Amino acid sequence: MPIPESIAANLSLPLIAAPMFLVSGPELVIACCRSGVVGSFPALNQRSSEGYEQWLQEINSALGEGDAPYAVNLIVHKTNPRLAADIALTVKYKVPIVITSLGAASEVVEAVHSYGGLVYHDVINTRFAKKALDAGVDGLIAVCAGAGGHAGTYNPFAFISELRELTDKTIIASGCISNGESVLAAQACGADFAYAGTRFIAAEESLANPGYKAMLVEKDAADIVYTPKISGVNANFLGSSIKAAGLDLAKMSTPEMDAEEELSGESKAWKDIWSAGQGVGAIKAVQPTAEIIGQFKQEYDGALDKLIAQRGQWRR
Repeated sequence: MPIPESIAANLSLPLIAAPMFLVSGPELVIACCRSGVVGSFPALNQRSSEGYEQWLQEINSALGEGDAPYAVNLIVHKTNPRLAADIALTVKYKVPIVITSLGAASEVVEAVHSYGGLVYHDVINTRFAKKALDAGVDGLIAVCAGAGGHAGTYNPFAFISELRELTDKTIIASGCISNGESVLAAQACGADFAYAGTRFIAAEESLANPGYKAMLVEKDAADIVYTPKISGVNANFLGSSIKAAGLDLAKMSTPEMDAEEELSGESKAWKDIWSAGQGVGAIKAVQPTAEIIGQFKQEYDGALDKLIAQRGQWRR
């Protein structure tokens, strides 16, 4: 299905800046939305529900009618002790879009639908997609191979095609979306939205520390390591940060996923070991968010013009 008009009206690109643990905050969200892209953040980036509420207040106060909507990521997992409180705040402040991860629950969907919000769910295979659709979500985020953070293994051409056979609801493509050409490619292979994370870690407004941003500028896809041994779930990390932390993956066992431990801020996962997707090679400098999105727009328009010009070359 097309992007809902309530969202599309204020978009300059069919793009969502993905919620990134310990990276996405109000400043990044607001900058994205003001530039016509859906900005988002994980609720768990605030260490308490009270802090989460403060961020919602800050974002709602800053954004106006002409800005793109924002999204919040909720971890729907048995180890997340804040889920009920955060859902209540999400409903109170009528968050336009909720992105659910690590579990699809009909009660979460019902709560968001009670005020007219939308729910998009992260999936890495069709089994999880079917569960999410059964729970009533409004769209699926196809987390494909090469995505930053928790990632799948499927090629987007295959995965999005299979998801499109399951549903006519909104499909969002995630994985190596690092320029405007890849946004257009995501649409061409059947997605409605593209989902970009890694490129925005190096935004001036992100919460990532300077060392993290500098490493992103220096590295490319060859430095990305896909492993469950950092957080308990398969995810992509910068190999250089794993080495800097003194870890040897060959000698490590896989831990249990524990959202409560990560929430405490004591876990090395994400805090000291830095995530990135295979599209990291597109990052050439630390830039303001508006400048990054401006480049996406130019690249998207240029790619579209090129394809339209080439179309006349082929026999019909």
